[in-house]
Amino acid sequence: MIKVYGIKTCGSVKKALKLLNECGVEYEFVDFKKEPVGCDKIDSWLKKVSIDKLFNTKGTKYRQLKLKELNLDENGKREWLCKENLLIKRPVIELDNGEVIVGFDEELYKKEFCDA
Repeated sequence: MIKVYGIKTCGSVKKALKLLNECGVEYEFVDFKKEPVGCDKIDSWLKKVSIDKLFNTKGTKYRQLKLKELNLDENGKREWLCKENLLIKRPVIELDNGEVIVGFDEELYKKEFCDA
């Protein structure tokens, strides 16, 4: 079963879950606010996707923390992802085959989950 990571109030997560439900996909939802992920999980994702794909520079948390001013390198971004899960671009979907999809892409989701 796939795992979907995010927060319930996120627009992209809502769209993703709606599409998964419409396509009859079974999934387990992990809410970052209730079950934060640690560095081990983030490191496993970073083996499959780039830090720039995983690190959300468009979110409220990024602006609140004024991280743009810090001009973070990859290691700095990783450290922030570990301690502040709301900086992770959402949703993160772990597929059964070990692949990871980050963010909501309707066409990709339909191809991956609905056309199978």
